[in-house]
Amino acid sequence: MSGNTFPFTSTSLRSLRLEQEFQDWENARRALAQRRALTRVPLPRAPRPPPRQQRLQEVRAPPSQVRCRDTAIHNTFMFGDMKGVYAVLKDPGMVNALMETVQEEMVWTPEMGMWTLSSRVKQTSALRLAASRGHAGCVEELLFRGAEVNDDPGGHSALHDACIGGHAVCVRLLLSHGADPEVLTADGSAPLHLCNSAESLHCAELLLDGGADVDVRLRESRLTPLHVAARRGLEEHVELFLSHRADVLVTNREGETPLNAACSGAERPSESGRYLRVIQMLLDAGADPRTAGRKQHTPLHNACANCCSRIVGVLLQHGAKANVENCAGFTPMDCLLQVVEDYLDQHPEEVARSLLNHGAKTVSPKKLKQCFLSPATLEVMLNSYTSIPPCEWIDSVSADIKEDHRPFFELVRQRSGQPRSLQHLCRCALRLHLGARCRSAVSKLDVPSSVRDYVLLCNDGTLH
Repeated sequence: MSGNTFPFTSTSLRSLRLEQEFQDWENARRALAQRRALTRVPLPRAPRPPPRQQRLQEVRAPPSQVRCRDTAIHNTFMFGDMKGVYAVLKDPGMVNALMETVQEEMVWTPEMGMWTLSSRVKQTSALRLAASRGHAGCVEELLFRGAEVNDDPGGHSALHDACIGGHAVCVRLLLSHGADPEVLTADGSAPLHLCNSAESLHCAELLLDGGADVDVRLRESRLTPLHVAARRGLEEHVELFLSHRADVLVTNREGETPLNAACSGAERPSESGRYLRVIQMLLDAGADPRTAGRKQHTPLHNACANCCSRIVGVLLQHGAKANVENCAGFTPMDCLLQVVEDYLDQHPEEVARSLLNHGAKTVSPKKLKQCFLSPATLEVMLNSYTSIPPCEWIDSVSADIKEDHRPFFELVRQRSGQPRSLQHLCRCALRLHLGARCRSAVSKLDVPSSVRDYVLLCNDGTLH
């Protein structure tokens, strides 16, 4: 095959044919428009007023806004080059000029059945560019020269950009020059919603001191700043909002409270301590751990799905229900079993023990195979039964896993279907009698710690 040719596939031929048809249609449309323009009857001239009639006062349209696509000018404000700023602002129109950037994007056009290259224009302003990078001197100069402080080209104002970057000095300057502390972005976010990083704490303080509503809602999701801070585990932000009487029971569009947001956000084990402190603050402020969203998903469901044993314990101590089901019929224990293999280093057996000690029901024997990678969790689950159910699923366990935990799996196989000891049956009877009060009641008993641990299903590596 010649090096100057290439094979046409059916797809490429179809694209060329569609492009040719579209071009023919466009040429026909333009020809028709030209013929109509030539045959159109001209409009009559406007009647002239009588000689002595007073003419209306002439009103001139305001000058068109300056538009700038010069990258060098954009960079001048973005990097806070004050020498360049003074040079640019010699033209007064540049103070509120519309800064535009053009980006080429591939866009799917259904009428042509192909991807086409399209230009997308993004708009901002000199004030936005300077505020987003925290150049306070540049922001102050622009405001002194009359920059519109609440102007929002591109859907954001300079105050929004300053809050996103955590630039408190710029926020103070903007507020002192009349910036609206509750101005909304195009998607309905208030400046407080955008104070979503640890660096933005002082920005949030300035906004609240400037009169911002601590319970302002996002337009679509109905989230409050407390939802956002709790979801990100921002301790100081949560403390600040609570000190300004933020509603701790407020729900978003899905019916979820800030407590549910915090429990769902604790996904990384390294951040569990920070989220635990946030959750404790919310509970101390009156948050209800039993509040479920529209999908009946409670904070306890989320905490179990993230395998956070300390958070699960705190929620249960504050009245969370261990047997509540969500709309899919899953209990918190079901949520735990679904993620055991993902959190083997997070001691899932502690979560299972806490749930069982607060009245959670034993799971179906078929679900035990979900925790075979964690023998400690499997031990806790099996010790909650009055008799060890048949565990045929052990045969499907890989040889490597069996070898790593050979003593325990042999014990399970040996005890499967066999009667339990009288001691264990007494334990089960006591636990059944106490129900959800098992953890609190047993902890108060004046008995040796070994007996207390035995009743509360603490791991000892065996099956009684």
